[in-house]
Amino acid sequence: MTDEVAAGFDREWVEFLDPADQDTMVRADLTWLLSRWGCIFGKHPDEGGCPGIDQGSPADGCCLHGAFYTDEADVRRTKEIVKKLTPETWQLHRRWKDTIVDDTLENDEGEEEPAKKTAVVDGACVFHNREGFPTGSGCALHQQAMRDGVHPMEYKPEVCWQLPVKRDFKTEHRADGTKVDVTLITEFDRASWGPGGHDFDWWCTGSPLAHTAAEPVYLSYAVELTELLGAPAYERLADLCAERDERGLVAPHPASAAALKRLPIPLRRRKADATPLN
Repeated sequence: MTDEVAAGFDREWVEFLDPADQDTMVRADLTWLLSRWGCIFGKHPDEGGCPGIDQGSPADGCCLHGAFYTDEADVRRTKEIVKKLTPETWQLHRRWKDTIVDDTLENDEGEEEPAKKTAVVDGACVFHNREGFPTGSGCALHQQAMRDGVHPMEYKPEVCWQLPVKRDFKTEHRADGTKVDVTLITEFDRASWGPGGHDFDWWCTGSPLAHTAAEPVYLSYAVELTELLGAPAYERLADLCAERDERGLVAPHPASAAALKRLPIPLRRRKADATPLN
């Protein structure tokens, strides 16, 4: 439906010890963090907006399958925010007592484990206000955060505000017998979804259509990256990204490169104010 670059392209990485935890190594994908990706949800596809992951439901974006909660704290926080919603701000308010369903997720060993996720109603997440609703199409939790003047990550399930940044953890054992914990920051591409990701009609991170932001990801996602890494690690990452940007990437994101050929947009080179919006 929409052009996407082929998977498996060259990437540049940087790694550094977390200034706040010398036992943790941060390994970050510079090709992704210096890309011009930006969410284009909210506009009609004919106007350069999000085509959606299902061609038949472009106005629903990537909200079709619901969101898995990371833990009980994530569930409790979202439940508290739901109390702020009303029938005027949440299209499916009648479902306020029935927003969570049981499911399973595959762990690192390939075994299925119990998990909780947001319910899917009529083909999309229970919190998704459909096209034509007075508040406009989109997440009711996100819209409430905007009304309250807080960052959406304070109201939405964690996976919703993290995407399409992917954070993974692992422990590496070195030849000298020592080990180091590694926090990986990279792009949540199609493959990151597992086999189901290849069934999407479109996925934003690989498409030039979504690589037209004026700021690189490390700046536009400063608040989220700070939450994921901690302020000291994010500040170090921002310094390294800015330095690499000045020198020029050897392996730029091909979707950003393709978008620049169509519509050059100046890239803002500055360190972000990583202060959470609250």
